[in-house]
Amino acid sequence: MSQTSLNLIAISVFVMTLSSLLGPLFNLSPVVPAIATFSLLGLATLDNFSLQGKGSTLLLDWLASFSPQYRDRIIRHEAGHFLVAYLLEIPVSGYTLSAWEALKQRQSGQGGVSFDDPDLASQLEQGILSAQMLDRYCTTWMAGVAAETLIYDSAEGGADDRQKIRNVLARLGFSIPTQEQKQRWAALQARNLLQANWFAYEALVSAMQTRANVTECFRVIEQHRQ
Repeated sequence: MSQTSLNLIAISVFVMTLSSLLGPLFNLSPVVPAIATFSLLGLATLDNFSLQGKGSTLLLDWLASFSPQYRDRIIRHEAGHFLVAYLLEIPVSGYTLSAWEALKQRQSGQGGVSFDDPDLASQLEQGILSAQMLDRYCTTWMAGVAAETLIYDSAEGGADDRQKIRNVLARLGFSIPTQEQKQRWAALQARNLLQANWFAYEALVSAMQTRANVTECFRVIEQHRQ
């Protein structure tokens, strides 16, 4: 079961418990919260098995989007990916900043930066990813976490990014300790790149807040690179 579906179930149980405690104070029949809770649990189960968790991802992302800090974290996280990919010459084809935008572009998760690099898929299929390409992509995948950590001292996003790295490294035969070391190395490299190009990063964040297209984002980066 996806993490978002589990979160939805946890919310349902919390609502049921809270309603049971507060219901008598407001003359609320216990049947009402029970029906609502079981309906949510049924939807969560249907979403997990029929929609692969996309429905709960959309719901939770929509609820969280009312928080300005949440929206800011998403943009700054994805701007980290975007800028580092550009600096490492990984072709960026687009980006999304919400689960709904990601769904419309047939992507998973709550947003992300898309790459147009057939060489990566080809090399992964053959299990012969070059060391240089592996380093570039690992650094780019960890750039969102690095950006959040630089600004907020911690990262709330990045679970999918870390899992992506683990999957690739496991497929290439790396041991678990080596995978963890690679993640730490990539996060450090991403952090250094962001700090060295901080004016470009801040300008890119502003551009992405206005939903500038990819070409405009490239131009903004070039104008503010040091």
